[in-house]
Amino acid sequence: MNKIELNARNSLLIDKNLFYYNFINLENKQAFVSYETDIEFIQFHFCLNGSLNFSYNNGAYSLNLNEESSIILFNPSTNLPVNVTLAPKSKLLSILISIDKFHSLFSDSFNSIPFLSKENINKKYYKETKLSPFIITILTQMINEKMNENVRKLYLKGKIFELLSLYFDISNELDVEQCPFLSDDKNVIKIKKVKEILISRMDDPPTLKELASQVEISLNNLKEGFKQVYGNTVFGFLFDYKMNIASHLLSSKNYNVNEVAHHLGYSTASHFITAFKSKFGTTPKRYLNSN
Repeated sequence: MNKIELNARNSLLIDKNLFYYNFINLENKQAFVSYETDIEFIQFHFCLNGSLNFSYNNGAYSLNLNEESSIILFNPSTNLPVNVTLAPKSKLLSILISIDKFHSLFSDSFNSIPFLSKENINKKYYKETKLSPFIITILTQMINEKMNENVRKLYLKGKIFELLSLYFDISNELDVEQCPFLSDDKNVIKIKKVKEILISRMDDPPTLKELASQVEISLNNLKEGFKQVYGNTVFGFLFDYKMNIASHLLSSKNYNVNEVAHHLGYSTASHFITAFKSKFGTTPKRYLNSN
């Protein structure tokens, strides 16, 4: 098993309260990473590709993390030095932020973040989450960056804050209690089903009437309910979703502009280019060349 050594490109001290790590195992065999942490730090680990195994307390317990998933770890009573095995072709991006720094960023929103709430302030916390396309896009930009050392720290700091703001953006999918219009669980399930249909058929989406019919909800309830749950109109959400998929595919360097346009269901590349530019302010080709 290869041991990945820490260096200036895969580990970076942003400031005394914020660390950034990224590790890519391009080999056909497992690789191993280990580094020390401090008890005051919250750990965010993101698996972009492959799979990971985290081992803690000298192997007393372990956690598996699969592709396009993340875990948050925090234990105010026990230090958790990182020991992780990367499967072949795996990518890991990690952020360690002190609890004080994190609290200062979200001081106005602590009630929405479990381990910042008063009842959990001295409790250990663990949560695994699937990554959204929006977050995958940011992670891909971060792990593929080739910034000059003079501005790299500033660039990554901005990306980390952007990442955390999206990660804890509770407006993306509100709890039932926070959504008076959708106090009925059945309506929430139907709205979420609409989102699943949109994603599965993003290259040829149904009309609003067809969506309402498929999930058996009124057209008005679909429009109002979707906006309250996801903070956007039905097709506004779909547009943002498709554009973030596009940026993710382009950042991967595995697809050209025509292939991405076809994958997203655009009839011509020019229609895709126009849409992409309206979202990101640049053409897909320029975006591709800049990453």
